[in-house]
Amino acid sequence: MLFSAQDWDELETSLRSCKKCPLAENRTNVVVGEGNRSAELMFVGEAPGADEDIQGRPFVGKAGQLLDKIFEVVGLDRKEVYITNTVKCRPPGNRVPNNQEMTACAPFLEMQIELVNPAALIALGSTALTWFLGKGYAITKARGKWYRWRYRFVFAVFHPSYLLRNPSRKKGSPKWYMWQDMLHLMEVYGRIKNGERIDSILKDYPERLG
Repeated sequence: MLFSAQDWDELETSLRSCKKCPLAENRTNVVVGEGNRSAELMFVGEAPGADEDIQGRPFVGKAGQLLDKIFEVVGLDRKEVYITNTVKCRPPGNRVPNNQEMTACAPFLEMQIELVNPAALIALGSTALTWFLGKGYAITKARGKWYRWRYRFVFAVFHPSYLLRNPSRKKGSPKWYMWQDMLHLMEVYGRIKNGERIDSILKDYPERLG
């Protein structure tokens, strides 16, 4: 691994002083992440937006507010999970982070994953999915499925910003699929909290394995 840290303080200090890519030049805040540092579920999004850059917190804008509503509806407390992004600084105009930026930030996300040590990683949208699995996976086809990443499991779902652009709740719509996927995730999460190993749990859902 290109980056190592003994604890959260060292990791966050390194992140806040990072200048590995041009995104550092115009940031207001580095958005490290937040939540339960021993969470069983770790959500990974794309990149901070304008609100996140100002507040220094992930998912606090419109997409974050929708994510909070989704959590509330399925009975998931945001404080239970850990939330971060593939890159920690806002790309100009909220564009998708490029390869240089994602590569520069990759060691930080890798260390966050090691520190949290979640049972499951949830990729919010295509950028996070690409970070884990590489190119060639379309979120519209990958959503709702579990994939192996190294010795962990990644579950793919739509990014809340995609749902904002597609507000329909009809059967077969992105919001409808998100609801189905979150219900499944909560079922798996309940079994994790009861002490079951995720690799054993997922054997019961062969149709969900990517």
